[in-house]
Amino acid sequence: MSLSESIESKLRASLSPDHLEIVNESHMHSVPPNSETHFKVVIVAAAFDGLRPVKRHQLVYQQLQEEFAGGLHALALHTYTPSEWQGRAPVSPQCLGGSKAAN
Repeated sequence: MSLSESIESKLRASLSPDHLEIVNESHMHSVPPNSETHFKVVIVAAAFDGLRPVKRHQLVYQQLQEEFAGGLHALALHTYTPSEWQGRAPVSPQCLGGSKAAN
């Protein structure tokens, strides 16, 4: 199972999202081709009702501890309740670290 599939499986099982997008953004960073290290996760779930953003993120991180231990480096999290969801999440900025930094 790929890292992306593992993330999807765990988040679907634990949070029963109304909407879930998992985008591998590793290619935007200084990593080898075909890496699975950097992801954008957009998740809309009733489980986030009444929770502040930090608590929502902690809930997601709690589900993905094994993935972080196994090579997941970064998540760009966009967490929404069903009433907050507007149908799209912000676009991720380009990485400027490592070899992609402007000289």
